[in-house]
Amino acid sequence: MTDSPPASVEELEERLSQPSPQAIEALAKLPGDLLILGVGGKMGPTLARMAQRASEAAGVRRRVIGGSRFSDDRLRSRLEAWGIDTIPCDLLDEDAVASLPDVSNVIFMTGMKFGASRNPALTWAMNCYAPALVCRRFRTSRIVAFSSGNVYPLVPLDSGGSQETDEAGPVGEYAMTVLGRERTFQYFSDRYHIPAALLRLNYATEMRYGVLVDIARDVLAEREVDVSTPMFNVIWQADANAMTLAALAHVSEPPRIINIAGPEFLRVRDVAEQFGRLLNKPVRFTGQESSTALLNNGSEGCRRLGDIRVDAETMLRWIADWVGRGGESLGKPTHFQVRSGKF
Repeated sequence: MTDSPPASVEELEERLSQPSPQAIEALAKLPGDLLILGVGGKMGPTLARMAQRASEAAGVRRRVIGGSRFSDDRLRSRLEAWGIDTIPCDLLDEDAVASLPDVSNVIFMTGMKFGASRNPALTWAMNCYAPALVCRRFRTSRIVAFSSGNVYPLVPLDSGGSQETDEAGPVGEYAMTVLGRERTFQYFSDRYHIPAALLRLNYATEMRYGVLVDIARDVLAEREVDVSTPMFNVIWQADANAMTLAALAHVSEPPRIINIAGPEFLRVRDVAEQFGRLLNKPVRFTGQESSTALLNNGSEGCRRLGDIRVDAETMLRWIADWVGRGGESLGKPTHFQVRSGKF
């Protein structure tokens, strides 16, 4: 992995889709095609491309299929140029789910977070009903499903972060629906003997979105940086992608819960000040630092699924370079500062 920052979107996406040895090993072992549901989200395109590249590196011929509503035809064309088959699908449409092709492996990425407070009914449907339809359709497949670190409560800054064995304590209705999604997969795994894994992720980041990008853009624009949530941890999106593919080889009944998170706990104030130095900008703060935050302990995930390839210090330098020269943004802030659970 090169130490220099990516110079273009094309180079960035090439790096975000570089498979790890563990991802290649997992896809070498597992037979059958792979369906990625929710491929149109922030992580989906490069995850699908990584799956294609890992399969080729493993010498395994398989279809990698991406399912999404595909509101953007350009994304669909880009995926197909990478060798990904695409299928438009609304996962709340039972007939559409029933028509999806038979596959041995499913990665479920679909979910609703932002706008959850304005439309709680749709949030519950997307996060709990859609998983039920998918489980019934793919009852003979192995499933890796995305969850979120939001199922954990806020924990003390010196706690070392929430572990997989800790009791859930969702804050707010969105987080409750995410726990509901987990419970749905657990129920159908028990009913149909579906081997599965649930990935509690926070927070994936790359040059165009993520907690670090949010802070960097505030510093660049000389906006006040909110320190109310004083600490967080992040993971380079390529590492999260690779761990997701590796998790296909670690499914179980009942579903295995795995935290996907970077090993470093970062303080908002320190990160903002470092961006200030890198971007040559003054830094101003707002809010009162709390004694708790949403922190994931990702050590077990790294042990099972592979080491981190890009650390937080490198991400800081790369993001400062990207933001400082006006690199592309997805325009999707994380709202990591929110402590009420209302999104």
